[in-house]
Amino acid sequence: MNTDTTIEPLNNDYCDQIIDIILSIQQIEFKLPITIQQQPDLLDIETNYHQTGGNFWGAKHDGLLAGTIGLIAFDNHGGAIRKMFVRKEYRGKELGIAQSLLDTLINYCRQNNITDIYLGTVDALKAAHRFYERNGFTRLSKAELPKSFPVMNTDTLFYSLHLTN
Repeated sequence: MNTDTTIEPLNNDYCDQIIDIILSIQQIEFKLPITIQQQPDLLDIETNYHQTGGNFWGAKHDGLLAGTIGLIAFDNHGGAIRKMFVRKEYRGKELGIAQSLLDTLINYCRQNNITDIYLGTVDALKAAHRFYERNGFTRLSKAELPKSFPVMNTDTLFYSLHLTN
């Protein structure tokens, strides 16, 4: 990863910046009909991520928020990845921002005894599918998700990763 990039936990002070990056990618880049009203978790990061036992991180490159990833903890050892987005101009292996964000989340899971990670995504995000699969995630059906997994109505594809020590 480029040394000008840092990964750090984010709180409610960053809600506006988080919403800006995520809605821009969803609505403008991928033309997905997703609104902020369908994503109320972004209006209160601390309640929806931190208070579950999860966290929310941002990748800052030269001081600009370039990417995000969140973890909602559920059940005894489950975690749901949410809001993994990297600005288009900061994607790719050269900077390694997406990989650093995911590595940070996985390290947090290991340190906090979260052994099963799940995520939902949409069909249009093909590069994200390949990224998760390269990182050991396997696709599963919605019926195979734990009953307490916080499904978003917009998600159509699901992945899981079991962590071993």
